[in-house]
Amino acid sequence: MVPKPGGEWSSVLSHLALGVVSLHAAVSSVQSSRGAAAGFLLQALAAATTLAPGLGTHEDCLAGAWVATVIGLPLLAFDFHWVNGDRSSANLLLGGGMVLAVAGDHLGPEGCSVAGQAVLLVVAVTILIVAVFTGNTYGMWGGAMLGAAGLLSRLEEDRLLLLPKEDICRWALAAGSWAYSWALHTQRLQWE
Repeated sequence: MVPKPGGEWSSVLSHLALGVVSLHAAVSSVQSSRGAAAGFLLQALAAATTLAPGLGTHEDCLAGAWVATVIGLPLLAFDFHWVNGDRSSANLLLGGGMVLAVAGDHLGPEGCSVAGQAVLLVVAVTILIVAVFTGNTYGMWGGAMLGAAGLLSRLEEDRLLLLPKEDICRWALAAGSWAYSWALHTQRLQWE
């Protein structure tokens, strides 16, 4: 169910945190990385459509979250790989995300869930690998938090630490996005 203002506060706060962090990251990275800025903006828009009353149906919100996952997250990783000279991985991640976005209608709900979690984990692992080899501490934290969100989403339990599992995942995504935006900034400073 889509959270409504005045509804469960943990859901509203987690959507708000993810939206604000993603929007700030998009604005701060637009000059140096248009791809990452677009990825952050997709995350912010997906969080906003879930919060805003009358902006869309539950299916529209799920579609927005799907696009933010399969296109937005590969866009984030694209720039990280591209700047480090790993253009084949950058193109492969982005191309795979585009194919999944188009094929989403044919996968069904369970297939979309598995594909979204796989994209999240692949992006997290590739960011983590590049960050380890380049010594980018923020990238390591960002990759670890994105990976934690992906792994937490695979758990069977509906609640973790007295909060809904989806809220914990959004908090982890927000922390990962914050760290990843700093990783991009640090990476750009190293290359200048």
